[in-house]
Amino acid sequence: MTRAIYAGSFDPVTNGHLDIIDRASRIFDELIIGVLINKNKSPMFDTDERVGFLRVLLKDYHNVKVKAFDGLLVDFAHNEDAKVLVRGLRAVTDFEYELQMAQTNKVIASDVETVFLTTNLKYSYLSSSIVKEIASFNGDISQFVDPYVEKEIFDKLNTRKGR
Repeated sequence: MTRAIYAGSFDPVTNGHLDIIDRASRIFDELIIGVLINKNKSPMFDTDERVGFLRVLLKDYHNVKVKAFDGLLVDFAHNEDAKVLVRGLRAVTDFEYELQMAQTNKVIASDVETVFLTTNLKYSYLSSSIVKEIASFNGDISQFVDPYVEKEIFDKLNTRKGR
């Protein structure tokens, strides 16, 4: 059985993330979505919210689990007995960074492989940061995120603005 991890901040989870998750879930026997707890950043959604969104959206994927983690991704992989890290690539700039991380991870944990999945072209420009910026100007984000996540984003923004 091959267990893989697809990790990220998922703040918020986008259709691009969901595309990678869907495709990876068909390749690996088990896929763990690792939601990064990054104490150096101020996410729009806290860890429990991000984990909750993913669990709702992935409820029909019987081989996918969602777990929060902090620290090194390779340590999380060892703790979960996962041998593969899945990384999504949108552009050449992603590849340069992800290659460096994959090589570093290989030095730290030689038993963990990294597999790159290129994004669907319709999501090649998409990032969580772009979604948040468009939403902050009350723009239409319906083609970038699931309707459930869209509602949560606007609810969060309205709460912050005191509406």
